[in-house]
Amino acid sequence: MRKPVQILMVDDDMDDQLLFQRALKKIDLSLICETAEDGAEALIKLEIPPPPDVIFLDLNMPVMNGFECLSVLKKEEKYKNIPIIIYSTANDPGTIEKARELGANAFFSKPTDFSLLSVKLNNLLHSISDSNIHFSSTFEFVV
Repeated sequence: MRKPVQILMVDDDMDDQLLFQRALKKIDLSLICETAEDGAEALIKLEIPPPPDVIFLDLNMPVMNGFECLSVLKKEEKYKNIPIIIYSTANDPGTIEKARELGANAFFSKPTDFSLLSVKLNNLLHSISDSNIHFSSTFEFVV
């Protein structure tokens, strides 16, 4: 029996957090999802073991935005190997490229439809799980 995937979802929008968590429950009741409202809170929560298997990180947040948080996480040895998926409504080529340059593992554009969110999350989480929580070099960056 494999352990449930632990997720940290960082987003200041409570509606987006709720929708994300509902989609996860639809996919698999054993998924564990912790939330944080900004990058600074995420860094605090990451100090409490165990570390998540994957982080979904919004970009536009107060206090510490997603790019700032991503930069800190990729510089810290203890967080370097946690896959970080940008989860944002911003999806212009410049934003996507900046996320890639800063070390994000994937860019997930927030769908407006709950069914599409569930399907995309399910596919992504199975890709992560099937590769033992490591993204392969062939994994498509924009989800």
